[in-house]
Amino acid sequence: MAFGDIAQITEALAKTHVGEVELSYKGRGLKLDNAESVKEMVQEIEQHQGLQSLRLEGNTLGVEAAQAIAKSLEAKRELEQCYWSDLFTGRLRSEIPPALKSLGNALMISGARLTHLDLSDNAFGPDGVKGIESLLKSSACYTLREIRLNNCGMGIGGGMVLASALTECHKQSSAAGSPLRLKVFIAGRNRLENNGAAALAKAFKLLGSLEEVHMPQNGINHPGITALATAIKHNPNLQVLNLNDNTFTKRGSIAMAEAIRHLQCLKVINFGDCLVRSEGAIAIAGALREGLPFLRELNLSFGEICEAAAIVVAKAVRGKPDLEKLDLNGNCFGEEGCEALREVMESMNMEDPLGSLSDDEGEPDDDEEEEEEEEDHEEKEDEEDTEENGVNGTKDVIEEKEELHCGSELMSFLISPSAEKLISLGAKRIQLIEQQIDVSDASKVSEVFLKISSVYQDEPEVKQAIFESTDALLRKAFSNSHSQSYSFISSLIVNLGLLKSEDKKIKKVAVLPGHLLALEHAAAQEFFPADQAGVLEEFVSRNGKVLESCCNARDALKTTLVKRTTA
Repeated sequence: MAFGDIAQITEALAKTHVGEVELSYKGRGLKLDNAESVKEMVQEIEQHQGLQSLRLEGNTLGVEAAQAIAKSLEAKRELEQCYWSDLFTGRLRSEIPPALKSLGNALMISGARLTHLDLSDNAFGPDGVKGIESLLKSSACYTLREIRLNNCGMGIGGGMVLASALTECHKQSSAAGSPLRLKVFIAGRNRLENNGAAALAKAFKLLGSLEEVHMPQNGINHPGITALATAIKHNPNLQVLNLNDNTFTKRGSIAMAEAIRHLQCLKVINFGDCLVRSEGAIAIAGALREGLPFLRELNLSFGEICEAAAIVVAKAVRGKPDLEKLDLNGNCFGEEGCEALREVMESMNMEDPLGSLSDDEGEPDDDEEEEEEEEDHEEKEDEEDTEENGVNGTKDVIEEKEELHCGSELMSFLISPSAEKLISLGAKRIQLIEQQIDVSDASKVSEVFLKISSVYQDEPEVKQAIFESTDALLRKAFSNSHSQSYSFISSLIVNLGLLKSEDKKIKKVAVLPGHLLALEHAAAQEFFPADQAGVLEEFVSRNGKVLESCCNARDALKTTLVKRTTA
């Protein structure tokens, strides 16, 4: 065998052993101020043939020292992994961008193709992101698989720069015939807020290759969460989604529930401390029932979720064989609620995944006023969208002619319901309801249902008209998406006073027997999904005292719901 062949084999073998091609100065606490202080390091880098991984984390690097190290990297074409977190402790903010630019330029000159870039815990702010902007856009990052920027203080501006750089990298790499396929994105504790998150969401949507997204503690509210939800739907291989300690509220939770039901590879969901609340939890339960077969962990802790909603979630994880952890700690169950939750999990032989409930907040007081600052902010955003009119105090579906486009006869009934008006519509009432009621808005469907059923009378002609009308409405509503169906049930539960909404302007109706009897009739029909009947049954069973004035109708409804869920 020729000497050249042996040399080639030796070089190939060296590249297969990561341990032989990594150079690590991790955690040494070195103060590297100038070229002299890194002289020995530079020599080791230069002498380390086939260097693939360089670990510099846990030291402190000045501009001159960075320039010297950068010079030694210009010949390291094989370099793939740069672990450079916690690298600027004690440095002036102004020192960090030029140091990063020097290192980045060296990687571009070398022709390296990075797969891992970790700059976490560097607190370099928006200017620091600008320091790596050129690197991220360059061919050195066309092969990037993981980027870690945790706790860097990027802010909104830095998030926008990062999003733009990733977008440009994808564009240029696609033009070169090998699109960027980033798999892991980590950027927790960066104060990205809504605008930063929205900018990154556009980049995520374009990438479509993400497998892990970690963005905890970023001050993101429902607009940013909704933007992220839209984006992750386009990343079908997503396995880990960590948005802990942001603020979903109802709207963000519903948007995220709609998104995750598309992600059949998802294994870990961390929405802990995100103010998912009960309505959001119900929506997420709908997504769990519809898919997520490989789910391993679900964290909905500290989300202001009530007992009944938690049990809906618990029942939704039935049939998830890989489930290892269900975290519902820190919610609002009370002692009896905690015990009921444990019993449900035990009845499914799934008691082991349920985590501790030691930090439960107890049952909320009926008169408790919500004081969260973010909710006050949301109410200001909603002022133009809500008015205290109609059945539940929201913008009255009946008076919004341009939205519902209802015929004058149906409109007349909905504005001022009466049995006579409903009967006078004749056989065309079903066609009018099917054609003119927009079932994409769950709260409006609930409102119309309650309007129709409010004129209930124990007379055959009236009952038939009501049941035909409400059945037509709900048949159409339930034929919509699964998540929309859950949203309708959630809205109805709020309207009936079985659940307190986060929106203070939404008030429960004065419940009439007709409301419950029409619902009982619909629940007995085939079009009424059994899982939705199960959600409704949980709330009627556990919070049914609020329906005491209609106890006979309530009990009839409960009996029918139990039959549907146990059939």
